[in-house]
Amino acid sequence: MVIFRAKSTLLREKHGQMARAKRHFLSGHVWHITHRCHKKEFLLKFAGDRCRWLQWLFEAKKRYGIRILNYMVTSNHIHLLVVDGGGRDVIPKSIKLVAGRTGQEYNQRKNRNGAFWEDRYHATAVSSDRHLIQCIAYIDLNMVRAGVVNHPSEWNFGGYNEIQKPRERYALIDYKRLMELLHVSTFDELINSYKKWVKEILKTKNYVRETKWSRSIAVGSKSFVEGIKEKLGIRANGRKVGGSGGLYHLREAQVPYNSDFTPENRELRAKNTYFS
Repeated sequence: MVIFRAKSTLLREKHGQMARAKRHFLSGHVWHITHRCHKKEFLLKFAGDRCRWLQWLFEAKKRYGIRILNYMVTSNHIHLLVVDGGGRDVIPKSIKLVAGRTGQEYNQRKNRNGAFWEDRYHATAVSSDRHLIQCIAYIDLNMVRAGVVNHPSEWNFGGYNEIQKPRERYALIDYKRLMELLHVSTFDELINSYKKWVKEILKTKNYVRETKWSRSIAVGSKSFVEGIKEKLGIRANGRKVGGSGGLYHLREAQVPYNSDFTPENRELRAKNTYFS
């Protein structure tokens, strides 16, 4: 059995697939997912590879019905904001498809062996109120924080432009669900409100790296975070609720991560704690 597992692991690494991870199931939440390339390598540095990740994300939407609220593909990690639609395996299957196929294609093209991704991704539950707006903007401002662009509209591999110009075909974002969660009733209201929110953040330069969005179990109001902790029960032992001013988070033990790319990437963790 030990030999079988070792061979399976080698096969997954050869094709850039993720290893299996222990999962907890808490239905009905918005999730901010982060996943980084193996050993912080810049395996997504070319536009073509970032496009393939997005194309496979669209395929996951068609196959499994994953409900996407926002996304961001950088040179060595991704952000994905999704809402759980009640299917226990929708999000894990979608991530497995996108990550696995992206890694396989890259390795085959480059005649490369070894893992493409860190074996596990991390997911943070986000409360569906004003904290959701903050998380969407935090994702879109990723490359602004990194100093790569001055405005999220200048990066073609994030959700900002899709929110500003909703697509009739090949849309990744679930506009209807996003508008419901943001309590807006029309596309114009969504476009104008979100543009205003991002403009205000850029004006105040309030877009510094905040690790709670990518390293916590949950982020939101105090009642939301405490509710997640209560649902986890014994699994939440040793995890503390922190924060102030209406923004709280449920912490967990951290795995150091120092990226060679930008300070933004240090937020990503190797451990996958997906609470769906």
